[in-house]
Amino acid sequence: MGSDAYQELEVKGGTVQCLPDKREPVDHCRFCIHCREFRVKGQYVKSPSLAYCVKCRVTGEVDLSAVQAVRCADRQGEGFHSITSLIG
Repeated sequence: MGSDAYQELEVKGGTVQCLPDKREPVDHCRFCIHCREFRVKGQYVKSPSLAYCVKCRVTGEVDLSAVQAVRCADRQGEGFHSITSLIG
């Protein structure tokens, strides 16, 4: 899935509009299976949620206070889905 297939969720007040009727704190995104990247100071940084992805193996942290937007791969309208249920 290319970056053009992702939803770009703008951060407002430390939250993103995860579902039409639900906002989530941006810090939840770093644990969400749908989160792919964060836009920080105009540049995209891979999400720490990809640390367990065999293909990606991301290990860096993200300054969540500086996040402007989140690239989200949720195409089914599931909303926040924690990676802990997959790795626990």
